[in-house]
Amino acid sequence: MTHPQITLDVLTVGEPMALFMATETGPLHAVGQFARVAAGAELNVAIGLCRLEVSAGYITRVGQDSFGEFLQAEFAKEGIATDYVRVDDQHRTGFMLKTRSDDGSDPQIEYFRAGSAASYLSVEDLPSTFPARHLHVTGITPALSASSKALVLALIQQARTAGARISFDPNLRPRLWPSQVAMVETLNHIASLADVVLPGVAEGQILVGSSEPERIADFYLQAGAKQVVVKLGPEGAFYKDADQSGVAAGVSVERVVDTVGAGDGFATGVISALVEGLSLPEAAARGNAIGARVVQFPGDSDGLPTRAQLGLAAR
Repeated sequence: MTHPQITLDVLTVGEPMALFMATETGPLHAVGQFARVAAGAELNVAIGLCRLEVSAGYITRVGQDSFGEFLQAEFAKEGIATDYVRVDDQHRTGFMLKTRSDDGSDPQIEYFRAGSAASYLSVEDLPSTFPARHLHVTGITPALSASSKALVLALIQQARTAGARISFDPNLRPRLWPSQVAMVETLNHIASLADVVLPGVAEGQILVGSSEPERIADFYLQAGAKQVVVKLGPEGAFYKDADQSGVAAGVSVERVVDTVGAGDGFATGVISALVEGLSLPEAAARGNAIGARVVQFPGDSDGLPTRAQLGLAAR
């Protein structure tokens, strides 16, 4: 594909979906009213970065349908660079349903994404040259299809050749993989190619056989990563690189509404801070701050802050 040469802070790749979020509590089969919003782990990060005045581009495919038009309008509203968004007239845009959670409990979620336009992402969607200083990938996109996995690996190689930093959030979705073995092997391989790895402790148990933060960090540092930040939930985050390690304290909140999207908020904080040249402890602290803010809102991205809301000066 030929694209105009643009320079971005961050490029990401993934599947956006229309999310129908219940406006009343109760199981999905009993809910009568929903609000439509945009969703998708990588999209959440792109939105969060743009709100922090960090330029972000998004490689994806959407269907030639109303959901696709809705998502494209959301990209434009948030200021996401859309040079790498393709409209697919053969496949539909995915969507999902989610119950309303007001007490921090896990919501019920149902996905309607099989055969979606984004699952047909392939190396055809690779930019002609890598257009950003940072690439962010998750473990969701390579699980969508063999072709989307090939795109992620090609993007990583392109970014490495260009000297860009690469961050990786495992973001486990076991149901999308043919087996746990395939998931673990693929995601640990991708992590070994990344500069910054952002696992959670539960993910560490599955991926490296330990829920001990320093052991998780050491596994990925030995595999090739330069920096690891392990999410500890309300306790904060453990960070480690060749020179330092420590815990960035969690940010207490009065009431947890919905934890979905907290990890994406955390990634937004870490990535934005590193792009701005802050230290790893400062990046972990910003990740904690944004993650704590996101859990106080019912949607996946409505809690993502602007710089002013986070108390930061304009870039």
